[in-house]
Amino acid sequence: MSMTIKEMNAKAVAELTDVINQIDPVQVDALIECLAKANRVIVYGVGREGLMLRALAMRLFHMGLDAHVVGDMTTPPVDKGDVLMVSAGPGYFSTVAALMGVAHSAGARTICFTAQPEEKVPRSADLVVVLPAQTMADDTTGPTSFLPMGSLYEGVQYLFFEYLVLLLGDHMGITPEQMRANHTNLE
Repeated sequence: MSMTIKEMNAKAVAELTDVINQIDPVQVDALIECLAKANRVIVYGVGREGLMLRALAMRLFHMGLDAHVVGDMTTPPVDKGDVLMVSAGPGYFSTVAALMGVAHSAGARTICFTAQPEEKVPRSADLVVVLPAQTMADDTTGPTSFLPMGSLYEGVQYLFFEYLVLLLGDHMGITPEQMRANHTNLE
């Protein structure tokens, strides 16, 4: 591949923009309402999807929400009034399915980010937000993304989550100064 960084960027940004523009605003509005009302928000994802959710949890914490990541030692039990947000880009991961079952049993709401809304995990969620990007599960069939191994989905997650924080902050009246006050000083 003999492309410059500038040419690669143009291809990647075009793909990211195309997917972001397909996200359903009704799903986004429902997501904002759900998060604004949550007692606690707990997130989980596997692999790079999990890293994107960890980044979102950090931003939600900066906003003053009680946000946690499954597996961290300080994560409280999920309960009624809480929200478990998961990512299942290709539609199914056994750990995600199991954790959603625990959350439902505890009375928590579940939100699933996915590229495959007809699959098992998204079908069991209370709210599905479709990020219609290629994932690693479908990067060997049909037209493929310029980005490798499902990176398009994860890139869309990062951008969408940052936009979500801006929209949620506006909805909840949270200022950038308030968010900055919650940023760690232990760096």
